Amino acid sequence: MQLYNTITRKKEEFRPLNPPKVTMYMCGPTVYDYFHIGNARSFIMSDILRRYLQFKGYQVKFVMNLTDIEDRIIKKSIDANKSADEIAGLYSDAFFEDIKKLRVREADLYPKATLHVQEMIELIKDLEKNGSAYNVDGDVFYDVKKFSGYGKLSGKKLDELEAGARVDVNEIKHNPLDFALWKKAKPGEPSWDSPWGKGRPGWHIECSAMSTKHLGETIDIHAGGNDLIFPHHENEIAQSEGVFKKQFVQYWIHFGFLNIQNEKISKSLGNFFTARDVLARHSAESVRLFFSQTHYGGPLNFSDELLTSAQKGVDKIINLAERIEQLLLLDNENGNVPSFNIQNFLTEFEKVMDDDLNTPQAVAVIFDFVRSANKIIDENEKLSKKSLIEMKSFLQKTAEEVLGIVHFDELKKNNQPSLEEDLLKLLVDLRETLKLEKNYKLSDEIRNRLNSLGIILADSKTGATIKRK
Repeated sequence: MQLYNTITRKKEEFRPLNPPKVTMYMCGPTVYDYFHIGNARSFIMSDILRRYLQFKGYQVKFVMNLTDIEDRIIKKSIDANKSADEIAGLYSDAFFEDIKKLRVREADLYPKATLHVQEMIELIKDLEKNGSAYNVDGDVFYDVKKFSGYGKLSGKKLDELEAGARVDVNEIKHNPLDFALWKKAKPGEPSWDSPWGKGRPGWHIECSAMSTKHLGETIDIHAGGNDLIFPHHENEIAQSEGVFKKQFVQYWIHFGFLNIQNEKISKSLGNFFTARDVLARHSAESVRLFFSQTHYGGPLNFSDELLTSAQKGVDKIINLAERIEQLLLLDNENGNVPSFNIQNFLTEFEKVMDDDLNTPQAVAVIFDFVRSANKIIDENEKLSKKSLIEMKSFLQKTAEEVLGIVHFDELKKNNQPSLEEDLLKLLVDLRETLKLEKNYKLSDEIRNRLNSLGIILADSKTGATIKRK
């Protein structure tokens, strides 16, 4: 399996530190508002990556943090005349509601920043002790010049960053690029006790502390949106490697921007839709398929029309799944076994997904399978149960377990025989009895009346089949 590693700028064979175990960290939301559909792309594509690793047999420990203390949360709390805890609680609940609707599987852990302040303090103390951080009257900053690898993730060079830096209003810093590890308490803001006085952690130190505590000093995969490469992920590397003196992350995976009319979705630009706004108009499955039809690393234009088109693709897959489920209800132990090699499709699916999670090609393989499977079903009056189970298994492994765009358990609930279906079966059975009794006039009357209602009975050697107009 090959993955594009942002820090090396090339595709590399995926080799976890302790196979079959994989440690994976994803930057979660800052819970001050509903997350937008651009954030949803990162959440869904990291979910598909995790699912595919599990498909490959890896045991993935997946951690996604919640940033529940930050400048925007404090501002929102002031504007709403509520506590920061109330704001964070409200939007944390909304986050969990929305990712569930998007069919994103729960992480193994959702650590909250406010519950890991002591771990952050310990990291900052270590950085101060080894000279990587300095305290100015209760504000603690990371000295970027003390980390020789600064810029290795983003490709930015320190001297060029310094030359292009604006004159910083915070003149207490040694360098405009130095970033806050600990912020001195301001009146009315949440704060914690620390060796530097009351204050709160900076944003970047939160992820270093939480990933280290729950996944170790070196992790296999760290994922997030492209917008986090600099400065957030760059600063995470500086902090973590500045303390532990070892590689922080083996594989950095970044998800491309979602655009509207070729302009990046951004709350600051006001051109965004929340995920829950989109889910009010479209299914989660159409959103997941829409994202899967473009490589995770590339930009993607968003529109309602494209989601409507994706829904048509979802419907094709679901229609085949329903067709298979209905045929499995029939007595077909001795049906036809066509020369239809499911394994070829599965091999191709795995081959393209192994190539840096190439979901567009994986979707193409699934649609090829759907066309072929429908053709086989159309050409055979009666398929063997074994063949149908194999078809179902392919869709379960690929469209359901990896991409999350079909759900067989829900299809079963929907396929429970209704009173209408029971009555229809009763009429068909009665008609068969009338034909055996050579009462063709009445049997034809049943067929004709059903036809006028849009139900077509097609007679064959094995009995009547039912189709709807």
